This record gives sequence, structure tokens and C-alpha cells, in this order.
Amino acid sequence: MTTTRRFALSLAAGAFASLGLAGAASAADHTMRISHQFPPTHHTAVSLAQFEKEVEAATQGKVDVQIFGAAQLFKPNQNHPAVASGKIEAAAILSFQWGGTIPEMSVTIIPYLMTSVAKQKAFIGSEASKLLDAKMEARGVKNIAWIVDTNDGIFTSAKKPLAAPADFSGLKIRGLNKLFDAGLEAMGASPSAMPGSEVYQALQTGVLDAGFTGVKAAYSRKFYEIQKYGVASNIILAFDNLVVNPAWWKGLPADVRNAIQAAADRAVQRSIRNTDGVPPEDVRILNDNGMQTIALTKAQEKAMADAMQPAVKKEFLRATAPDGVRLLELIDRL
Repeated sequence: MTTTRRFALSLAAGAFASLGLAGAASAADHTMRISHQFPPTHHTAVSLAQFEKEVEAATQGKVDVQIFGAAQLFKPNQNHPAVASGKIEAAAILSFQWGGTIPEMSVTIIPYLMTSVAKQKAFIGSEASKLLDAKMEARGVKNIAWIVDTNDGIFTSAKKPLAAPADFSGLKIRGLNKLFDAGLEAMGASPSAMPGSEVYQALQTGVLDAGFTGVKAAYSRKFYEIQKYGVASNIILAFDNLVVNPAWWKGLPADVRNAIQAAADRAVQRSIRNTDGVPPEDVRILNDNGMQTIALTKAQEKAMADAMQPAVKKEFLRATAPDGVRLLELIDRL
């Protein structure tokens, strides 16, 4: 059954509680509702749709996976409390959107720190990832997957390419959180953190002068319709953490839990690229749709890193003491 039809049936049945939640009737033994903010064409949304098929097949229909994307159930900042309180079983949450709740989660968006494929592979299951898993569990959710959302980013603009630190002076730009935004401010920009789903309208209406998102997301969110220029690089690593309610997770039979975890592990492996660099096909598709897009050279990336990284690291260590120092040490060893 499609997500849209499930959602409509749930509403029609009047089964939603005060926050609009309760699953549609199902013959399955277990229901796994997953909330996320991504549009249907987003690569993580596509991967989660594959996850749904794999879980239902592996459990022979014992688990009914119901995916509610595009923030149709909860806004991005509502997913964590919804899962922790048991209003929904699971959610995919962008790692940097934990903000002040778990500031250590933003370590991966320190510009140019751990965007290589080798670093990503080494991070999965490492002591660094386990430290962050424990932070999430202490906040009431269990993380079962580090799905790579992007290991690149693209600065977009309607007026000029943003290819050097001096190009950012005076711009109102989409930020990510206080940590990453310190790097934008170091280049003279004025960042405003907002979910990706809100950036298109902000650019269209002039609330923002420039955008920032993953290269694939720039296409799926149709930034090419309103932005003339794009400058891509391997600037950040962002994960989509698939988190579940711990009580629900523990209550599952072992074979069901193992099947879900195996499907989650495959989603992680699908998300990791084979080679470093911004995929040429991702740049090409934006160019084909009218956005004049380039990828930074290594020398240009270094100039951006030199401008942004000191301010971002300083903010990270200020916000995460003492665990931030330990986390950076663990990442340096990957």
C-alpha cells in the first residue's frame, strides 16, 4: 500500500490521536512508522522505500513499514521527541539537526574534516560513532543506521558563483546550525539556519541571497529553477540517522529485530560512495537543467577550509567540552 493511501486511510478512520498519529489497521504483527523530511525523489527517501520492501519481505509480512516523508507527520525538529515519547516508532533525522540537544553530532559538518570515502567507511562502527550512538540513546532514541545523506555541499546564488571566501561577504545565506554557521560568518556572510524544505521559498522570496544544500538535494529540491549559479565541493559529511523508540525495539522478537537491522545495514552500505569527489553526473544534471554549476579544485577547497575550519572547530570545542576533544581525537585516528 502506498504511503499516500495509508495516510489518507488513517485520517479517514479517525485513528489519529491529538498529534495526528495512529497507524492504519494492519494484519501485520508489528508496525514501523518512519517519519522524515525528504521529498520522494531524495536519495534517502528512495533508499528507505527499498528498506521498507526488504523488511516486509524478510519478515514475511510480520512488519508493516509505513513511511511518511516530506514532513507530512512531523516537522524536522519534532521527529526526535515523537520517537522518544513513542508517538511513532522511528524517524530519519539529519545528524546536524540535533543542534543544542546533542552538539557533538555536528562534528561531521566541520568543513572538509571527514568527507573522504575512507573516513566514512572507517567511521561506521567505530569508537567515534559509538560515542555518538550513546549520546542519542541518552536522549531517548536508539540509532540503528548512519545513512550518508551527503559528503558534499553546494552553494547556490542567483547573482554570482560563490567560489572563494571573499564572495560570501554581506550575503544572507542558508545556514545549518550554530556550529557550521560560524564558518560562514568567518567569511562575512549572515547565515539563517533552516530545514532544507524551507530554503526554496526563502530563495524565491529574497529572504535569502544564497542557498546551501547537498548537490543531489539541489536537484531534488529544484533549486535550478531559481538559482543561476552553483559551486560544489566535498565540504561536509551529513548523515541521516535512522532512530527507533528503544521500548518498541526491545519488544520486537529477535528474528524481526535482526531483519530490520540487516536492512538498515544495507541502507548504510548503499549510501556510501565508491570514490571521492563530487560525482560528475550530479554536477551535469544541474547544468542540464540550467544551473551553471562547477566543482571546486583542491586548491579552492583548501582556501575555503582555511577560512572556515578554525572558527567552526573553535565553536565545536566550546559547545562540546569535554567530549568534543575526545571525539576529534577518535576521528583523527580513522
